[in-house]
Amino acid sequence: MSDPDRKTWDGIVAHLRSSHPVVCRQWFRELEPLGVASGSYGIRAHSSLHKNYLRRECLEAFNDAVRSVTGQLIGVRFLGPDDDASTFERPRRRKTAPKSAKADAASDPQPSTHAPEARTPARHDETTFSESIPADYPDALPINPDFGFDTFVIGPNNELAQAAALAVSAKPGRAYNPLFIHGDVGLGKTHLLQAVCLKVKHNRPDAKVVYISCDGFMSQFMAAVQDGSMSEFRHRFRDVDLLVIDDIHFLAKRDRTQEEFFHTFNALYQNNRQIILSSDTPPEEIPHLEDRLVSRFKWGLVAKVDAPGYETRIEILRAKAELRGVELTDDVLCYIAQHIDTNIRELEGAITTLQMRASVEKRDADLELAQDCLAELGAAPASDGPTIESIIAAVSDFYSVRKADLLGKRRHKSISLPRQVSMYLAREHTRHSLEEIGNHFGGRDHTTVMHAVRTVKARRGGDNDFEAVVRSLEQQVRRRRPGRD
Repeated sequence: MSDPDRKTWDGIVAHLRSSHPVVCRQWFRELEPLGVASGSYGIRAHSSLHKNYLRRECLEAFNDAVRSVTGQLIGVRFLGPDDDASTFERPRRRKTAPKSAKADAASDPQPSTHAPEARTPARHDETTFSESIPADYPDALPINPDFGFDTFVIGPNNELAQAAALAVSAKPGRAYNPLFIHGDVGLGKTHLLQAVCLKVKHNRPDAKVVYISCDGFMSQFMAAVQDGSMSEFRHRFRDVDLLVIDDIHFLAKRDRTQEEFFHTFNALYQNNRQIILSSDTPPEEIPHLEDRLVSRFKWGLVAKVDAPGYETRIEILRAKAELRGVELTDDVLCYIAQHIDTNIRELEGAITTLQMRASVEKRDADLELAQDCLAELGAAPASDGPTIESIIAAVSDFYSVRKADLLGKRRHKSISLPRQVSMYLAREHTRHSLEEIGNHFGGRDHTTVMHAVRTVKARRGGDNDFEAVVRSLEQQVRRRRPGRD
């Protein structure tokens, strides 16, 4: 890449980071700029899935960046690894070849390309989205390259589902068929479904993978019934290597669709084609679902995804921030994980809000900004109460023990008592569950936390000196601001 080309590309990346930080991803570093040709700025992605994601989610941002940096009304054209890029190569070859004056005059683009350049972006904008979706599957869901197994954070809440999904992606149709993943909204089911799709396509680029919502499946079925094209419909969904359907619980009360899906399921299963389904509830709890479908959904493996614990939430935030290129300190991660304990989507929303505020206000994404953002989102109280981190800091200072020992496995009395006091204070003065407190203290079971709470309560009632110590610690943790220990 020549110096001018490198300068242009660096300017585009810088503009994206400053004006469109939310769309930026770490893998943008792997994109290959191809330069300008025929009114377009070419950018090659390292896979067709990345190309389709860029076309679908990032086109407007890249168009703005390219036009701002080059000062030209041109559009971006995303290419995959196998797409023809000869259009972008020719201008470079002509630059190095000797030209006659006549050839120079004939190849001078300035007199004749202004009008086409003005029209070209509109043409790319109109065709981009339709090109990224197979014509046979207009309701297919997009596959996000961010949702690979490498970015999925494993914790006690999801390790079975993750292990099953990984096994299925390695041996589709032979490991667990069907694989049924269920759990509440925003806990990572969609991430696992797309991770399987990405892995299968990586291992077998020619594999026919269909990832669609239950609503999309039903829409295509009803359209086929109305058009009299059931033969084509059945071909589309039964001649695939991997069928992934999200939110299968929407089949409830859909008798005709259930009948058709029953036969589709049987055809795929008998041909050793992989089926993966997700739902908010386990098969037997989906209302008005035929017993024969419930039975088939349980043929393979049913795996539940639960809400992530405190430590898992921290690692999820760390992974999401790294993917977006956002640098967050541990106290910021702990603060967000402390105040958002519902689902992963809200954690990601907090990262997005923090990133946008930091970009707009030209400041670091520090703890103070995180507190402001979460207060706006309604995820943090106006006056911050104690956190587990502030409790641990106060207890470790008083008993002169290391934080690592409190969170570690040592059972010496000099460590176990401060640890029990910390667990007691965390239970009494934070809104964390027993499981979350146990996870924070080295992955201990909730029964350990219950034992610690009972032990401290009993000792407070019979030991005046110990009662005074606990009262003093309670006053200290109330005065401490989260993250400023």
